[in-house]
Amino acid sequence: MKSDLQISQETTLKPIIEVAKTIGIQEDDLELYGKYKAKINFSTINDLKQKSDGQLILVTSINPTPAGEGKSTVTVGLGDALNKIDKKTVIALREPSLGPVMGIKGGAAGGGYAQVLPMEDINLHFTGDMHAITSANNALSAILDNHIHQGNELNIDARRVIWKRVVDLNDRELRKVIVGLGGPIQGVPREDGFDITVASEIMAILCLATNIDDLKLRLARIVVGYTFDRQPVTAGDLKAEGALALLLKDAIKPNLVQTIYGTPAFIHGGPFANIAHGCNSILATHTALKLGDYVVTEAGFGADLGGEKFLDIKVPNLKKAPDAIVIVATVRALKMHGGLQKDQLKTEDLPALKSGFSNLKRHIRNMESYGIPVIVAINEFVSDTEAELALLEELCEDQGVLAKRTSVWENGADGGIELAKAVVHLIDSQPANYRPLYHVEDTIAEKTAAIVKKIYGGKGVTLSNKAEKQIAEFAKNGWDKLPICMAKTQYSFSDDPTLLGAPEEFTLTIREFVPKLGAGFIVALTGDVMTMPGLPKKPAALNMDVTNDGEVIGLF
Repeated sequence: MKSDLQISQETTLKPIIEVAKTIGIQEDDLELYGKYKAKINFSTINDLKQKSDGQLILVTSINPTPAGEGKSTVTVGLGDALNKIDKKTVIALREPSLGPVMGIKGGAAGGGYAQVLPMEDINLHFTGDMHAITSANNALSAILDNHIHQGNELNIDARRVIWKRVVDLNDRELRKVIVGLGGPIQGVPREDGFDITVASEIMAILCLATNIDDLKLRLARIVVGYTFDRQPVTAGDLKAEGALALLLKDAIKPNLVQTIYGTPAFIHGGPFANIAHGCNSILATHTALKLGDYVVTEAGFGADLGGEKFLDIKVPNLKKAPDAIVIVATVRALKMHGGLQKDQLKTEDLPALKSGFSNLKRHIRNMESYGIPVIVAINEFVSDTEAELALLEELCEDQGVLAKRTSVWENGADGGIELAKAVVHLIDSQPANYRPLYHVEDTIAEKTAAIVKKIYGGKGVTLSNKAEKQIAEFAKNGWDKLPICMAKTQYSFSDDPTLLGAPEEFTLTIREFVPKLGAGFIVALTGDVMTMPGLPKKPAALNMDVTNDGEVIGLF
């Protein structure tokens, strides 16, 4: 079978100007980045505000496993299939991070015959958005440290600086560092650290801002640290928001590309769902909704992370809830949740599948609790047997949910037609009635408990001493009326990545809360989740190269 890269390189792309015209966007509306990539300018985005919204389809999944689920692939394939049945459809996805691309997880451009193109560009530097976010984040670090060095007018306690530097790579060596060494002229020594760029609050701000003015207001609210008398210091106190917005003035504009089938796709923003809110930008989704009758978007990792955050963080900002939710599952992954090892997955095992279905069952229940109709997409693998596929369909039907097989990786749009028809029928026959999981006016403790008990299936929350003190401090500062963004392992409903399936009677440990006032949420760091990943023993980067004529080798 051809690799994703081979399929991508053998596809004849349409000029992006032609792709844009299919959804009513003209050349003057575009800022071109070569022949096949473009950004949408703000005047066009503003002109579209008077148009009504299309139908929004959210694609999420079960908890990921090494067996693979294919959420991005199904998202792209479903969009292509909807267009094939004459439903004017636009896709909205996140941008890949170089960390996973060079690490082990891979990119986020789909796969097989359900890809967004040009795949090489999207998975590497694309239009420079990640670099702009990295530069803005680190500019704030430089301004902050310079302020302390140049007399510290704001009386900032260098021991209580919480703003970290970032780089868009997996680099565990940078998790904790000392800066300012070398004597007085080099700065003030202090402990520091790096996050991966996609974990930066500026990434979240870019994805939630609605225009440049909103971007500036959000940037100004970033808490960078505290004074010696424990008062918060913001980027606005440092008067840094204007310079940061300047660095982001192009990055905030949505990127337009295409699928193998020429379906328009907005690829913009890339927060991880295990350490951030895991959704593409408000501007991209909003623009797509004005241009398509149907919009297919995704949320990172499983429905317990990206799905929950889409519904409790993004929806209130987008002011539009999904009209349907697609949960992607594979027989292989469910058998892993049922106790099998990766090398055992090619053998038919109905008991393991039935046991592992507990994971999907909980995700179905969770997503339905928001009042939105749900359908399951069974992403087929060649090792699946007919008995396994039939059992999975039956188990879903027992929950009152329709399941449709998809083979978009192998068959492209044709492999998603049955799913596409079923999604359209679901939207037409079962109107959504969105209701949030909790009220933002609830206390921080009440909101975290709601997520753990109602979504994860746990019995409660254990707070570290630091977290308990922070709850009181945040309430005093008036920060407690914000949604909660859980930073948690993606592999389990719990904070223990080894507890697969649908664990119960566990408690979730929150070691620290981090205020993200610019983004508009409070991050809860659980278990030992890291905001700077590390590389595996044999990173994917070791297989990558480029020929003398510029052809990419070994990307995926």
